[in-house]
Amino acid sequence: MFLTVEYEKVKDDTIFIDVRSPSEFKNETIEGAVNIPILNDEERAIVGTAYKQISVEEARRLGIEFVSPKMLSMYEKIVELKKQNKNLTAFCARGGYRSTFFVNAFTSIGVRISKLQGGYKLYRKFVLTKLPEINEKIAYIVVHGNTGVGKTEILHVLKEKGLDILDLEGAANHRGSLLGSIGLGECSSQKSFESKIYDQLDKAKSKYIFVEAESKRIGKVMVPQYIHEKMKKGIHIYIDADIDYRVNVLKKDYILNDSWINESIQSIEKLNKYMSKEKVEKLIQEVKNKNFDYIAKELMLNYYDPMYQHKSNQYEYALSLSDIKSSEETAEKIVEWYENSKRIFHT
Repeated sequence: MFLTVEYEKVKDDTIFIDVRSPSEFKNETIEGAVNIPILNDEERAIVGTAYKQISVEEARRLGIEFVSPKMLSMYEKIVELKKQNKNLTAFCARGGYRSTFFVNAFTSIGVRISKLQGGYKLYRKFVLTKLPEINEKIAYIVVHGNTGVGKTEILHVLKEKGLDILDLEGAANHRGSLLGSIGLGECSSQKSFESKIYDQLDKAKSKYIFVEAESKRIGKVMVPQYIHEKMKKGIHIYIDADIDYRVNVLKKDYILNDSWINESIQSIEKLNKYMSKEKVEKLIQEVKNKNFDYIAKELMLNYYDPMYQHKSNQYEYALSLSDIKSSEETAEKIVEWYENSKRIFHT
């Protein structure tokens, strides 16, 4: 007999196995879960059709037919996961047939795997309940600065130095701007985005969380309203750098693969509502010429900076750093300021 467990009681010492189809896993899952699908997308559709149009027995027969040849491969993957010396917990959509079959099959041959109570659906409900509760206990330190100053990289250096961060752009897999998807692939789904936010905040050791200033929308996802409002009420710091430094940061971030030219053109074409037709055509031509420096300067000076300054002027800053030379040096100055300010924060 297998064990059914609650997410909150096992989350810190468990490898979660998502036995749903690859497309279900890609769209939404428990952060850090491993996908070992019982059925692929095509097989799932066939079984679902048989269930609705023929009978439950026929759906089960097809399921067994599809799964049987995969058992050895699934077993080998489980053996590899066992080497990490953590508990294994499997889940499907609602804690039903797929995870029950998976867990029963391997428990019956002595491989201990538990089943997640309620599956992904109950986990999602847990996240939606817990995320606002965690957010209430947090004070955000919000990092502002024009496009290209390297705010995301600075956050990552702060994390390396032991401070807690919330990387919203990393959770979204999008940089938050019109051109923010270049080189990154598909933006996260809303459910995946919120799961990644929960996972980061749940692991935080301090009340104070460093986060980059963001619009409410990042790509196709929305920062939850209660988080965005709490960020507005947080402690704000401002970072600035000269235009050449910013161009070099953007060059490193955006020219990640050979597809950047086509992706840039597709994004720049959307600027017609903000810029003249002539300027847009000029930018596209410079993309084709691979003149990234020109493109970056034009977009920052004539598009990003004016838009950003309008938003950033709303805040009073507890710390301002100008003419920065590196993310490492900037992070060190922020850490020094933070350590000296802790007493003030707690009063």
